[in-house]
Amino acid sequence: MTLLDSEYTRRHSRWFELIFLSYSFQLFSGLFVIILCSAIPLWGLQFWNHPDPNVVTSLGTCVISFFVATLALRNLFRLPGSETSAYILPITTFSFLVPILFILITRMSYSIQVFAVGYFVTLAWCFLGFFLGRRYRLVRYALLPFGNARNLKNMHGALFKIIDSPDLTNQRFNAIVADFQSTEMTPDWEKFLAKCTLSRIPVYSIKKIQEALTGRVKIDHLTENEFGSLLPSSSYEVIKRLIDLFASILFIPILSPFLLIVAILIRIESKGSAFFIQPRMGFRGRIFRMIKFRTMYTDTKGGGFTNPADDPRITKVGKFLRKYRIDELPQIFNILIGQMSFIGPRPESYELSKWYEQDVPFFAYRHVVRPGISGWAQVEQGYAAEVDGMKVKLEYDFYYIKNFSFWLDLLITVKTVKTILTGFGAR
Repeated sequence: MTLLDSEYTRRHSRWFELIFLSYSFQLFSGLFVIILCSAIPLWGLQFWNHPDPNVVTSLGTCVISFFVATLALRNLFRLPGSETSAYILPITTFSFLVPILFILITRMSYSIQVFAVGYFVTLAWCFLGFFLGRRYRLVRYALLPFGNARNLKNMHGALFKIIDSPDLTNQRFNAIVADFQSTEMTPDWEKFLAKCTLSRIPVYSIKKIQEALTGRVKIDHLTENEFGSLLPSSSYEVIKRLIDLFASILFIPILSPFLLIVAILIRIESKGSAFFIQPRMGFRGRIFRMIKFRTMYTDTKGGGFTNPADDPRITKVGKFLRKYRIDELPQIFNILIGQMSFIGPRPESYELSKWYEQDVPFFAYRHVVRPGISGWAQVEQGYAAEVDGMKVKLEYDFYYIKNFSFWLDLLITVKTVKTILTGFGAR
C-alpha cells in the first residue's frame, strides 16, 4: 500500500480539517453567545421584535470587536514564542477600546450594558478557546534521521521525533523536517519526501523550522533565493507609513506636556541640553539626526561600558527614563518626518554602523526598512554592544524583515507596552 493510498493520508487531512472546524466553532459560537447574552436581558426571548437602535449599534460593535480579537490572537499565536494567555487580555481590550473611543468621539448613542457583556464574553471565550485548543495547536514534526535535523529539540509547542524508515504507518505527524544539505539522504528518502508532498503533508527544511521557532534568521550564508525572500512587502510598507504618520500626529499634542516636564527634570538634575541628538544610519543607508532625552552627565568621562546598568555616566533621572523607555519618546518627531517608524530595527550610530559593516556580514541589509523606536531584536534579545551580540541581533532583524507584517508589528507593540508598564523586559 503506497503512502498516497494509506489511512495516514486520510487521517492527516481530517486532522487539519478538525483544527479549522474548531476555530470556526469558537468564532461562530462566541458570536452567538455575545448576541444571546446581550439581547435576552434587554428584550427577553422575543428580542427580535423589539430592536433598539442604540443597542443594535453597540451589539454590532461588539461583534466586530470579537472577530478582530479572535483573528488577531490566532495570527499572533503563530509567531515564535507568542503562544501565551498573557496576550489575550491586552488584545481583547484594545479590540474593544478603539471602536468604543470612535463612538465616544463621534457622540454616537450606545449601551454600556451591551459593551460590558460583549467584552467579558469575548474575554472568557478567548481564554476558554486557548486552554481547550492546546491539544490541536501542539505540532508534531517527523525528523529525517540525518544531518542537523537530528539536533532539533522540543520547544514552543513543537514536538520532534526521529523516524527510522521512510514509512508513516500508524503514526501521525503534522509535518516532515529534513536537512536538504545533508549528503546522507538516499533516493528512498527523497521518494518518501516527494510522496509526502503529493499527499499534502508539509515538508520543511530545518532552516525554516529553526527560524519559525527561534525568531532568528541565520546569516552565516545567504543564497540568492533567501535575499529575494528578505525583500519586505512594498504594500504593507506604504500602509505602515500611513499608520506611523497618523499616530504621530495624534500623539504629539497629547505627549507634549509630558515631554516638557521630563525635559525640565533633566535640566534640574544636571547641566546641559535636555536632548541628545546623534547621527544614525537610517532607511536605505541615509544618515539622519535622531533625537532622544539625554540620560547621561555631560561632564563625566567613561568608556568600555557595555552594560548600561553599570555605567556611572547615567543620571538618576536617566536610569528611570531608560527603564521605562521614556528616553525614546522624542523620536516621535523623527517618525513624523519619515526618518523612523514606531516599529523596526533600532538605528545604530554612524560610527558603530561602519564598524559593524566591516565585521558583521550583511549588516547593511537591515537598512532595507525604516528603523524604529522598538523592534523584534529589542523585545527578544535586548542590549547588544559587541560583535557577537550584534550578530545575534542582526539575526532577529533579518527575521523581522523576512516576516514584515502587521501581526509581527502588533506582537512587538504588545511586548513593548508590557516593558513600558512594568519596567521589565528586554531593552
